[in-house]
Parts: sequence; structure tokens; C-alpha cells
Amino acid sequence: MGNCWVRQSASPSGHPNSITAGNSNQLRSTSVRNSNSRLLHSTSNSGLLGRNSFSAGNSRLFGPSSSNTYTTSNTSTSFLGSDISRALQARGEEEFPNGQILDVPNLRAFTFEELKAATRNFRANMVVGEGGFGRVYKGFLKDRGASSNRDGGSVIAIKRLNSQGFQGFVEWQSEVNFLGRLSHPNLVKLYGFGREDGELLLVYEFLHKGSLANQLFGRGSNVQPLSWDTRLKIVIGAARGLAFLHSLENSIIYRDLKPSNILLDKHYTAKLSDFGLARDGPSGDRTHVSTQIMGTNGYAAPEYIMTGHLSVKSDVYGFGVVLVETLTGKAIHDINRICKEQSLTDWIKSNLLSRRMRNTMDSRLEGKYPPKLASQLAQLALKCVRMEYKLRPSMTEVVETLEQVQAANNKTTDKRKLSTHSGAPQLHSRPDGG
Repeated sequence: MGNCWVRQSASPSGHPNSITAGNSNQLRSTSVRNSNSRLLHSTSNSGLLGRNSFSAGNSRLFGPSSSNTYTTSNTSTSFLGSDISRALQARGEEEFPNGQILDVPNLRAFTFEELKAATRNFRANMVVGEGGFGRVYKGFLKDRGASSNRDGGSVIAIKRLNSQGFQGFVEWQSEVNFLGRLSHPNLVKLYGFGREDGELLLVYEFLHKGSLANQLFGRGSNVQPLSWDTRLKIVIGAARGLAFLHSLENSIIYRDLKPSNILLDKHYTAKLSDFGLARDGPSGDRTHVSTQIMGTNGYAAPEYIMTGHLSVKSDVYGFGVVLVETLTGKAIHDINRICKEQSLTDWIKSNLLSRRMRNTMDSRLEGKYPPKLASQLAQLALKCVRMEYKLRPSMTEVVETLEQVQAANNKTTDKRKLSTHSGAPQLHSRPDGG
């Protein structure tokens, strides 16, 4: 079946979109390599991309006996009221267009009581997401002296991990180790953490538009169809985030790219979230690392599933799948059912790179897209999901292609606006720019 191969037999839950181990909806190993638990240590005092590297040493940010008394820069990590707001604001200002590696993790240790109060005792109506390793809550940190939430404060997202078993701790630790020192416009910001009395918590920026999965596949009055321009902006943002991770001196393999892990802010800026499965890439002359198979069915690269060989090109495959989903509005497990014995590459050729494209593109676009540019994205997706991983483009090449498509799209939009404002007759009867 080629690229459309689905490992259904590994899913005891029967969920068509998951590779599972045990009762989780994702295949996540209980055997964890040391690289996921290392402190990401800079070998340079510079915070600029390309000049820092992550050490392969054995120092750890957290060990099994750690408490939540971790401190940075001789400042207290327990904050109240406006102190929290200032801390979050400072963290939010650490933006570099091309990304930055922080010399030390700039994270805050929150007490369980602080986060409990922020979520109103983790009330069910505060839940905004749920995965195999815990729930995500919307929280509100009230400024000191404010009589109500409206008087000022900070909206945050709090992940409360399932602390039962070692794997929950490992994923929590991985998030802290990776996101704690990475700053990039297309990576979600991790503000801090909590670890107290068996509770494992992570505190992030709150992203108002939720996940790409919700925007693509969700229904209801709160979900508005994504325009062509917005979809293009989202995939470019996700690609830039991956390219940043891959371009580090010691590359990071994200390993779990899928629409539910691409979060969107109020301006639809895409940010990669959930670094629980991220791991260090190969070093030296090696092209891959060998590891336990983890990830989500449909997005994991075939060679990784079959051999356990993981490389940055595994992320490229996942991006290609997300690109197909963004174009079609169809989830990969639905496309897999449609594929049947046909490979994903053949399905793309016969449905997105043929006369069937108009019927295959997401109907919620209502035909309002440039067919030539949509075809270029389909061609890019086809390259990303090639069976031979060495033939897939790098994420840097993917970003370059997407930016070329965006430039052409902007020219098309500008011409349409100019034509409308000048009162000149339209060259196309269809509103899709084709």
C-alpha cells in the first residue's frame, strides 16, 4: 500500500488515527533514552541561532527527587499577582524572528495551589483540550490587588499530566527541557511548570484560536471556515517552526506533527506545541537515530514505523500529511479509508494533481483559491511523503517553496484589489483567483 499503509492492528482501542501502546491513543514507549531527559545545555554565551548547541552531556534539569524549588538568576520562582503577569510578559517579549536558544531555562515554578486557583479547582468547564497524557485547562492569573478578573490578569493554558507511571514524568520533563530554552515565533511559549505532591503541570501561553485540527475538522458556530490565505499562513508558520528545530547545531526531531499539535493565536499564527515526544537528532555522520516507535498513526513516516529509524525527514513526512489535510479539509484517517489499496502518493496524484482537484479541495473554501498555487502545494506535499526519505526535501527547502507560493499569492491578491478599485473588468468570472 505504500505511503497509505496504516498499522491498524496495533491499536487495541480501534481508533483509526492512532498507533497505540497500552491504553494510550498514541504509541509512546515506556523505554526512554537519556537524550529526552538531558538538560539542554548551551556551549556558547551567544543566544543566536546557529551558534549554540545542545550538549550531549548527562546533566539533568530535573531528577526523580526534584521538587518545585527550582530557581533561575537568583530570583524566586513562586509568583503572586502582578509578579506573575510581569514574568509572563517578559517571557513573551523574548522573540527573535529566526529563533533563539536561551542560555538558561527562563521558567517559573508555580505552586499547585496557584494553578488550582487559576482553573477554579480544575473545573470541567475550564477544559480546552485532552490527550493521552492529560487535560489542558484555560486558567486566569489575577493581578495582585484586582477585585475581579476583569480588573487585569493573564490568561494561560495549563496542562495537567497524568502522573501515573514513568512515561508521564518523562514527557513532562521533555517539554521543560526543550521548550524551556527555545524561543521562536512558531513555537508555543512555555512559561513555567509545577511539580508537587505527585502533580505534574505545565503552564503555556493561551492561544485563542485553538488547534488547526479544530479549525479544519471541527463543527459548530465557534468554528469559522479557514480562507485560502489563512491556510497558507498557517502551513508556512508550522514549516518555519520545524525548520528552526532542524537547523540547530544539534537538530531536534519533533516527531509528532499533526493538526492537533499546531496551535493558533488570535491572528492565526501557527505555533508547534507538545514537545513530549521530541528528541535529539543524529550527530556526526549519522543520518538517523534508532528509537522506540512513538507518534500518531497516519503522520508517522513509513520507514520509521517499519525500522525505528528516526530522522528529520520523518518530520517532513508528517508535514506533507498535514499539508494534504489543509488542502482537502479531510483528516488523514479518512483519506486512508478512501485510499484503500492505493498509496498516498498515488492518491495525491489522482485527486489533487488532476482534474479531480476541484472536487477534492475543501468545499468550505467555496472555490476561492488560485488553482495553480493549490497545485504547487499539492506537488510539495507529494515530495514530502515520498517513500524514500532521502528524496524528501528539507524543511528549509519546504519553507522556501511555501514563501514563493505566498509571494505569488500576494501578487494575485494585489492585482484583484487593484482591478476592483479601478473599476476595470474582471479577468476571471470565478472568485478563486485562477
